[in-house]
Amino acid sequence: MFTGLIEEVGRVVSLTMSDRGAQLQLTASRLAPEISIGDSVAVNGCCLTVSAKANPQLTFDLLNETLERTNLKKLRRESPVNLERALAAGAPMGGHFVQGHIDCSAKVISFEPSGEDYRLEIDLPAQFAQYTTEKGSIAINGISLTIAKLLPKSVAVWIIPHTKGHTNIDSVVPGELVNVEFDILAKYVERMLARSAPRG
Repeated sequence: MFTGLIEEVGRVVSLTMSDRGAQLQLTASRLAPEISIGDSVAVNGCCLTVSAKANPQLTFDLLNETLERTNLKKLRRESPVNLERALAAGAPMGGHFVQGHIDCSAKVISFEPSGEDYRLEIDLPAQFAQYTTEKGSIAINGISLTIAKLLPKSVAVWIIPHTKGHTNIDSVVPGELVNVEFDILAKYVERMLARSAPRG
């Protein structure tokens, strides 16, 4: 479980493809000394397990399913990646419940300044639209954000300067893919309503 509060922006060292998936290596100068092999780390919002470590470098093994569903397949050497360690028992819950299970990758439509803040708009695939509501939670590249506007085929969020300056959202451009995880609470409600709906 994560909160969507990014702790560090790491840098990709390599992404090596294989028949089974890929191996991702990245540097995390601040977090790596505090992370052990076997720990869970959200990388661009995707929960991955540390398979090897050589400070400040961390290694992760990615399955084909992970590559197909996320933007990790697009990473290149020096690509910035958002990093967050799993939530520790008793730690403050500052964002929202983020599982690290990416629902889809979506294209950035626009990312533009508006006053002191920034407006980010991304595609909203129709099959996930029911999990969104204005002022509801959404995780984009692992960042806990609040939905500001629902449009027919897209969703917009506001990015404050602190978030822009301390995450990899600072480098996104229109057409780029971002990882999206929709609110887990909405998914549970949908399932409960479906199970209790009258049949026949």
